[in-house]
Parts: sequence; C-alpha cells; structure tokens
Amino acid sequence: MEVRRCPWALTPLSAAYHDLEWGAPLHDDRRLFEFLILEGAQAGLSWETILRKREAYRAAYDGFDPARVAGYDGAKIAALLADPGIVRNRRKIAASVANARAFLRVQAEFGSFDAYLWAWTGGRPRINRWQRLAEIPAETEESRRLSRDLRARGFAFVGPVIVYAFMQAVGMVNDHLVDCFRHSQLSGEPPAPAETNSAGQGAGAEKG
Repeated sequence: MEVRRCPWALTPLSAAYHDLEWGAPLHDDRRLFEFLILEGAQAGLSWETILRKREAYRAAYDGFDPARVAGYDGAKIAALLADPGIVRNRRKIAASVANARAFLRVQAEFGSFDAYLWAWTGGRPRINRWQRLAEIPAETEESRRLSRDLRARGFAFVGPVIVYAFMQAVGMVNDHLVDCFRHSQLSGEPPAPAETNSAGQGAGAEKG
C-alpha cells in the first residue's frame, strides 16, 4: 500500500525527517534549542542542506547544550567560522550564541523554554487541514507575535517566517496535508481521502 507523504519529502533524508520528526509535538528543551538554531541557519538556504549538515552541527555545537553555547568566546566563534561542516555565516553564528544566552534567560524566568513556548498555543498543537502546499502560509499572526516577543528578549534570526517554520518543525502546528499519513497520526483524526496534491507548490514547499 502506497504511503502518502507531504510532497516536499522527496529524498530519503527529507522523508525520514518528515516521517519521524516534523510536526511531532516536542517538549525537550535541548532539542527545541537545536531546532531554533537550525531554523536560523536555514535562512536563505534549503532545509535539505541543513539536514545534510545536522550531525556536523551537533558536533560543532556541543550537542546543542545551550549553557555551553552561551559561553562561546571569540576563539570558539573563529573555529565555527572555519568549520566546513556547518553554514559559515558570521551573523548566523553570532546569533546562535546570543540566542543561547537569551534561551537561558527564558528558562530562568519560566522554568523551561518549553513552558514559555507552548503557552503561545495553549499547550497543544494547532491542527490545520490543508489540502495543498500552496495553502500553507509562510507566516501567521501567531508567528508574528511570537517573533516580536523573541526579539524583545534578545533572540536573533527569529523573523516571523523563521518562527513559523520552527513552530511547524516542533509540532506547535500540524501542517501535514490532510491526505498525508502523518496528519492523522499526529491529530488523531481519520485520514482524508487521497487527492493529488503534488501540483500545489507554494510557500510550504520548503519545510523546516
């Protein structure tokens, strides 16, 4: 029996990410930090590029331990800029260190980043029912509000488009198409009848 996926999951790497991670509600602070950094690194690039570099990022960023990343000094930043396994963009690397420090402040204020983040959706995912990729927005009013709050707290590379991709990735919204097998798995709703959805290439074609 054919497995129907969102049509952006075109390669073995993106299909595995789609099937196992994307859109699944995530509550582990370290993994939330990982996605926050990787979504910022993706800006201007494809998510497939970031997936290929993910293990190198984990090695370079000490397993995405925010306390360690917050302590990175000039020598460590220079080493990151010289690391061919990651995106060697000075602004993105500087932002990752600033974001680690802001992340720790949020943890201290709210008890966990998870508690802060999921309060924006009332502690549960938003279940959308898109039939085509072209229907999926690049940003929402909720991502714009969260983006503003993150920036006010000292985060960088957290514009509303990046924030919405982050929300999709960590399951704050379920943006799997309704005929994708993961939509019903994650929402608990029965699967929708199969329809051709590959024609709808729009804002949602690149997922994070």
